[in-house]
Amino acid sequence: MIFTLRSFSRNLRTEIAKSVKIYFWDLGIRNSLIQNYNLPSLRGDIGALWENFCLVERLKYHQNNQKKANYYFWRTYDQKEIDLVEEKNGRFNLFEFKWQEKKIKKPKLFLSTYPQSQFLGVSRNNYWELLKEVEQK
Repeated sequence: MIFTLRSFSRNLRTEIAKSVKIYFWDLGIRNSLIQNYNLPSLRGDIGALWENFCLVERLKYHQNNQKKANYYFWRTYDQKEIDLVEEKNGRFNLFEFKWQEKKIKKPKLFLSTYPQSQFLGVSRNNYWELLKEVEQK
């Protein structure tokens, strides 16, 4: 019913190395546990709900298409964060999940530290991009 993501770290001094985030496979169970069935416009947790939804959809896409990857999140001590780091063949696909598109920012530190990375900001306007393979440049 639940699963975890571990933090990504390659020993950059500012990266948080030992941390875990918890997610639900079934968001209905999540909503039942916190007793919140409100519309998205009335929810204080819409960001966390959206992040959980997007992450689960990406993992299901990979599972259904028999694609393998390692999955992490990334966070620094100064609060920089990436919701999903997908590692495949020595490259990284980065995903930032935001309910509101205007809040999505590229993770400059990660992209400069790990240049073999691709970034996709995911909002309500383009969430179907999660169900595609990321083209490596």
